[in-house]
Amino acid sequence: MADPLERYNAKRDFTRTAEPAGTLAPGKGNSFIVQKHDATRLHWDFRLEVDGVLKSWAVTRGPSLDPDEKRLAVRTEDHPLSYATFEGTIPAGEYGGGTVMLWDRGTWSPVAGKSAKDLEDGHLHFILDGERMKGEWLLVRMKPRGKEKRENWLLRKVADAHEGGTDTLTDQALTSVSTGRTMAQIAEGKQAKKTPVKGPKTASRKPKTKAMAGTMPEFRAPALCTLVDQVPAGNGWLHEIKYDGYRALIAIGGGAARVFTRSGLDWSEKFPGIVAAAADLPVTSALIDGEIVAFKDGRPDFSTLKDAIGTTKPMSLFAFDLLSLDGEDVTALPLVQRKERLRGIVPKGGETIQFAEHVTGSGEALFDTLCAEGLEGVVSKRADSRYPGARSRDWLKIKCLKRQEFVIVGWLPSDKARRGFKSLLLGVNRDGRLTYVGKVGTGFTEARMAELRKLLDTRARKTAPVEAPRAMVRGAHWVRPDLVAEIAFTETTPDGLLRHPSFIGLREDKPADQVVEERPAPAPSAKDSDIAITHPERVIFPDSELTKGDLADYVAAVAPLMLPWVAHRPVSLVRCPQGRARACFFQKHDAGSFGPHVHSVPIREKDGGTEPYLYVEDAQGLRACIQMGSIEFHGWGSSIATLEQPDRMIFDLDPDPSVTFDEVKRAAVHIHDQLAELGLTSFAMLSGGKGVHVVVPLTPDAQWPALSDFAERFAKALAKSDPDRFVAVATKARRKGRIFIDWLRNQRGATAVMPYSARARSGAPVAAPVAWRELDGIDTAARWTIRDAEELATRAGGAALRGWGVADQILPDL
Repeated sequence: MADPLERYNAKRDFTRTAEPAGTLAPGKGNSFIVQKHDATRLHWDFRLEVDGVLKSWAVTRGPSLDPDEKRLAVRTEDHPLSYATFEGTIPAGEYGGGTVMLWDRGTWSPVAGKSAKDLEDGHLHFILDGERMKGEWLLVRMKPRGKEKRENWLLRKVADAHEGGTDTLTDQALTSVSTGRTMAQIAEGKQAKKTPVKGPKTASRKPKTKAMAGTMPEFRAPALCTLVDQVPAGNGWLHEIKYDGYRALIAIGGGAARVFTRSGLDWSEKFPGIVAAAADLPVTSALIDGEIVAFKDGRPDFSTLKDAIGTTKPMSLFAFDLLSLDGEDVTALPLVQRKERLRGIVPKGGETIQFAEHVTGSGEALFDTLCAEGLEGVVSKRADSRYPGARSRDWLKIKCLKRQEFVIVGWLPSDKARRGFKSLLLGVNRDGRLTYVGKVGTGFTEARMAELRKLLDTRARKTAPVEAPRAMVRGAHWVRPDLVAEIAFTETTPDGLLRHPSFIGLREDKPADQVVEERPAPAPSAKDSDIAITHPERVIFPDSELTKGDLADYVAAVAPLMLPWVAHRPVSLVRCPQGRARACFFQKHDAGSFGPHVHSVPIREKDGGTEPYLYVEDAQGLRACIQMGSIEFHGWGSSIATLEQPDRMIFDLDPDPSVTFDEVKRAAVHIHDQLAELGLTSFAMLSGGKGVHVVVPLTPDAQWPALSDFAERFAKALAKSDPDRFVAVATKARRKGRIFIDWLRNQRGATAVMPYSARARSGAPVAAPVAWRELDGIDTAARWTIRDAEELATRAGGAALRGWGVADQILPDL
């Protein structure tokens, strides 16, 4: 009988590696383990105990709790049972060199009526009872392609009570189930934790007892939100709870931490618990953005926070963004990537510092839930946005009740002896002038009123700092206008006075001269822009009699859906100033004619010179392009922040006229499956023309030559494997009866039509994202037109497109 561990032993030099030598040893027969392995590339080794050995697969992207997600699992050599406890570092140069973490462990069993022998048939249906992986799973062997020697399987979760998010396990389970260490701590040889981690729901990673030495980052201006009147739609937005607390930037370095207010004041002494917890985070240095809150009856409460400041009473920092980490400035990374890095350093299960969770899409439902629970509202952020460092439309706030900061300008005396005052008089900077907005007499405790009265008495002045109706302020005591109060109210009257105001608390973190009137703006849209659309009646789609004004209205309605994909990215515009029936042309360089809302960035060209390339940042920019006769928006495969590192790969399936759309759809699904075998998640988009785009999001990592090479080799391999169906060269003559896999869009400077862009084609179709499961029921690539803005917005917020176009992945080896 052949030794099942012969390959295992032959690959290893046990005088150099700490891995156990392979000897057969009878076991209980039903254990399983998963080891996170950072070798040539990060993967998860999935192992099942069968016949005295650990049958093993390398899962390139790790296990997923999403039943719709199939993960490539490459069969590797059998391992000895003693390997089930191995954790450490395999020396460089040895087989599998890199760090190994014991990531999960438990028992497994075939489902009723099945057995381990089903592995021989290539289809194993089994149940896991691990510390992290639970419930029913499938391992299915794939048919080999050509002379392929690698044995490829797919690992998939079966729908049951243990299913979950696509990357929940790999994103949240970052420590060893045996020792509680991170990968970095294992690599450094750190001692094992005293309390091992037991699973993602109860996991707690103890912070380092002393932060490693590093330079503490300096304070930076924080990102600020724009107040809008409704939650933006679409999966390009992340939505977080709007916490009722103090905004704070936490600087960590040199084994210490400091707490800064939004204006740069050092308030470290006021929050000793936050400082201590931050100093113990597993980083050399970091700059974290978040909100400090205190709870009362399970809800964030600003008054409770005020009472807790400077004491040892419990407070929590909800960390929601990361500006720098271990000396690296990460503000240019997309928000989703910054948050994932942040998640990796915030201890799970901690109370003092917590990760601010978010939802993607479904913002309106979250808003309704939070408002029903009496919370403050929602903060919505563009998923792909850089850290703005200023107030912008990339960060929006939507409030359940109107709450705002106002300046205290005076007070009215009370007729009750023990009451410090009857009401406070308020003002706000409106149009450059401090303006009276009314008085507030509710929301005070006796203790808070006494505290306020002392502050007011030290600020007394004889003259009024605002103009106010004499009858309203008779008997007023005026004060120096430098105290800021947060006030809740229902609305403002036509003459600008607050209706039903209630005092929330003092805002010592905000200077009075920065307190300006907040007026809710519409959620991102271009329709109400100050950019006039000239000749809105001009027909630009003659066959459907749709006008320039109709196109402007469409772009205004779908701007929240378009901007996550087109903003901050070099674009080429298809301009048809007299309509699509007349001359149209591409424009990518800025000639200075678009106005202030369309921007330019200098980009080096092949000849060594530079040219100004167009890009937009907001809905105003989109509208300005429409005003200039643009119909189509085509974007680079990279953003201006990481210009030389593409963030997507696109395969445009361009069929010969004789090829049916059903054939195109089947081809798209085939490419999706082939990419999945390589560990890549892809998404489908109707081009609005004849074909389908297969879109592969990427973490900006590889340079353009690597992406182009990968795309070319992938496309040519497909064409070679099925030459009657595919062609990978652009020559029209070679395309007859076939589908051209256009990989050329993955070159530096090449562009592809952006999601939700209109097309300069008959019927005014648009490029529209679709889910793979609905593609089969669609009969044309021009399914939606600019008349369908409302339906497209509804679809974008629905379950079918949740998470469309978002994946954190890099190019695999090919």
